[in-house]
Parts: sequence; structure tokens; C-alpha cells
Amino acid sequence: MRVSSRDQNEDRQLVALQELNIPGQNVYMDKQSGKDFERPQYKKLVRKMKKDDLLYIKSIDRLGRNYEEILEQWRILTKEKGIDIVVLDMPLLDTRRGKDLMGTFLSDIVLQVLSFVAENERTNIRQRQAEGIAAAKARGVRFGRPPRPVPENFHTVHQAWRSKKISLTQAAAICGLPRGTFYTKARKIEDSKS
Repeated sequence: MRVSSRDQNEDRQLVALQELNIPGQNVYMDKQSGKDFERPQYKKLVRKMKKDDLLYIKSIDRLGRNYEEILEQWRILTKEKGIDIVVLDMPLLDTRRGKDLMGTFLSDIVLQVLSFVAENERTNIRQRQAEGIAAAKARGVRFGRPPRPVPENFHTVHQAWRSKKISLTQAAAICGLPRGTFYTKARKIEDSKS
């Protein structure tokens, strides 16, 4: 199982696997992007699988969203490790059936099409996300942490620091700011005066 982020819900996939009576210890789930296969639970699953094991996946995009890597992982799992794969949402992608030349040909075509669609959807998601961020910025939405306010004693401490009466570390500590934040605020004030 895979979902792209912590706040996404994996229930749809979990229900499908429970309906197949798959024991909980045989269910592996990653909560991260499908852009590659550097996922801890996926790697653990692959290490544990052996010849003639059966891997169930709800849909091909849950395996991943990178066209080349999906095809490569499919090859590794089915050819090198000798396991069967069943994609529940696509009955044509069941390596237990059609092991003759025609069956292999058809499942290879379906796999390639679905892998392309999965990667294309990832590209579309990223494009929509970038467009959404750009539109929000154009409306004045600010991203990230709100800036810390300048402490009341900042100007006095800043002058003491610039006149070398105290160090940068001391100045930041007196103002209750991290060194980098103190320095950034100091530069901003100095740049605005010049």
C-alpha cells in the first residue's frame, strides 16, 4: 500500500487487502511519494518476498508513479524474484494467468499504458500544485513560517553589536533570536537605511 502524504487515507487499499484475508503482518505501507522506489516498507517487502510469493496491489499507481521504474520493478519482481503480481483494479494485470506468449504480450501492453498514465498523473499533479502556488502568491498569500517580530531592544542591541561591544552570538541571545535571524534582521535594517 502507498499513499503520498501523512494526511491521505489508506482505507480504500486496506479494505481491498482485508477482503482477500491477507494477514496484517503481510501488509506493507509507505506514506510518501511514488516518484521512486526508495521507500522503506517497499524495500522491506521486496527483501522478504521469495519465489512463488504473490503480491497484491490495489492499483498500479500505488506501486509507483515513475514509468521507467515501474517497468523495472515489475521485471525484477516477476522475472528475477519469480513472484506473481495481481493488480486488483486491473484484472488483466494478474501474472498468474496467461503465462503463454499472448497473455504475456497483453499484460505487458496494459502495464506499459498504466505505468505511463501513473507517471503522467504525477506530472499533472506537480503542474497543478505549481499553478496553485503561483496563483496564491499572486493573491498575496505568504508561504512558510511568519516572520518573527523585531524585539523592542533590537535597535539598541544592534548598535552595541555593530560597535563591537558585544558579539553576534551575544546580541542574538539578548534579543532572544537565533544568530541567523538576528543577522538577517540587522542586514535588512541596514539595507533600508542606505
